[in-house]
Amino acid sequence: MDAVAPVESRTLVIACGALARELLAIVRMNGLDSVTVECLPAALHNRPSEIPDAVRARIHRARNPHPGAGADVRVMDRDIAVEGSHLLHTPDDVDPIDDHLRVVDPDIAVEGPHLIHTPDEAGTTYDSIFVAYADCGTGGLLQKVCAEEGVEMLDGAHCYEFFATAPRFAEIQDAEIGSFYLTDFLARHFERMVWQGLGLDRHPELLPMYFGNYTRLVYLAQTDDPELLALAQAGADRLGLTMLVERTGYGELEETMVELGTTGAAAGRAGGEPR
Repeated sequence: MDAVAPVESRTLVIACGALARELLAIVRMNGLDSVTVECLPAALHNRPSEIPDAVRARIHRARNPHPGAGADVRVMDRDIAVEGSHLLHTPDDVDPIDDHLRVVDPDIAVEGPHLIHTPDEAGTTYDSIFVAYADCGTGGLLQKVCAEEGVEMLDGAHCYEFFATAPRFAEIQDAEIGSFYLTDFLARHFERMVWQGLGLDRHPELLPMYFGNYTRLVYLAQTDDPELLALAQAGADRLGLTMLVERTGYGELEETMVELGTTGAAAGRAGGEPR
């Protein structure tokens, strides 16, 4: 009797759109072929109360894939665009993953040569689901959703903590409690996520109210990019803050993703049962 080839376990990672670029880089660098990443809208960063329900809805859809889903491109809603071999990109982010991103419809963003469209077509299932959000301002509600749905999520209060690592973030924060943080994503999208997100484009007089108690801006740099460094410095100048640069790389996010990818592949080779 011929041996049956093992089927590699597949893991779906449901993530914040602000992590799209970093997650795709981690997946590519580490060859995590068993991991598919879907990013929900980065704008939820400014509307954290909506995150738990959005995550729950995506968990349910992953467990009950629509039998009529198309094989190439499917729009899940106005924010979420196209699933590829590793990534579902959200046009809401306006954050090209690389130079190959092109918009083919106001609601659909398609990544170029690195993307092989494999959305949840009939029969597609995931062996495990992981939520790549920390608490992110949900006040414990996201953790409650994950517990109810039986899925794991990132540790910590926010992305600043898992990029810097929890011990180092505590050191930075304890050294100067009036610290305002930027990541690569927030430096790149300072205008939209910070300035416009706080309404300072319409009401600049609110700047002292929002930032009067901050004493510095801490740029947690995932990459060594002079352009992003300049954008972060421009943001600090605009807010009237001094800037500290902390080069974090991908921190605990990469460690977690690699563990997910290697554990999932091992489970598939061993014939592990889907969750």
